[in-house]
Amino acid sequence: MTIRLPLFRLPFLVLGAVLVLAGAPARAQNIVVMVNGDPITDFDIEQRSKLDTLTTQKTPGRQDVINVLIDDKIKLKEGKKYGVDPGASDINQSYEGMAQRMRISTDQLTKSLESKGVRPDTLKSRMRSEMVWTSLVRGRFKEKLMIGEKDVADKVREGGTENLQIEGTEYKMQPIVLIVPRGSSAALQETRMKEAETYRTRVGSCEEANSLFHSTPNATIRESVTKTTADLPEALRKVLDDTPIGHMTAPEVTKAGIEMVVLCSRKPTMIDTPKKREIREKMYAEKYEKTQKAYLDELRKAAMIEYHNR
Repeated sequence: MTIRLPLFRLPFLVLGAVLVLAGAPARAQNIVVMVNGDPITDFDIEQRSKLDTLTTQKTPGRQDVINVLIDDKIKLKEGKKYGVDPGASDINQSYEGMAQRMRISTDQLTKSLESKGVRPDTLKSRMRSEMVWTSLVRGRFKEKLMIGEKDVADKVREGGTENLQIEGTEYKMQPIVLIVPRGSSAALQETRMKEAETYRTRVGSCEEANSLFHSTPNATIRESVTKTTADLPEALRKVLDDTPIGHMTAPEVTKAGIEMVVLCSRKPTMIDTPKKREIREKMYAEKYEKTQKAYLDELRKAAMIEYHNR
């Protein structure tokens, strides 16, 4: 339900590569909307507007920003109802992941946001609501969101093609991590890289890797994973195709430390055609959008939304 009360005047995921210095002026914390007893202030609106402008390169309408913030409040409340409440470490990890995809450090991302007058917490709040909502929708409507193979096949054939699968490759891999604590010196990292190269010469099978790294200090051997051609980017497929079975890929520096992969097996298999994968993904996206919209509309109708009007 929506209630209108007296109004106070009140004075985001692809980020732009170029960010210009601009300080964020302080604003009075005038309450614009109350959502289930939780306030949205003019400063919240200003911050989200700047973030949305940064991510879309378009200035959103004020009411559109208010609606997004209302939705976020509703989503977070529903998440808490079902125990979906990401911790600070989860949010920070997502924030770090964004910085990595932009090929910058988290400090650089923070400074870039602040240079546009956007507080990092504004982006993190957006991330939190997205994480909660995705988890809720996929968890509560898992069965409803399933896409049947027959439905996908029928849709493919509508396009005039009978091919549903093509030949591909299946890779079974075992990830290895040589731990390098955060903040370690460049010398330690270089030492660990040399150790990794030495280990590569000693490993000739996944069994040998398991035996070696289970007894190696500051090393972790993770559960094996199986991927097909369709799951991997072309660059990684080429690396795996060029790696002898039982041997390790070249070490790479990641936030976890020095990582390598032991190629346990590589064999031919049948995989979905690109067209079939595209159609399945499109069908899922359409079903997800319809489901989440209906869910949010239902929650909005039950929410107490109070506008403070002048």
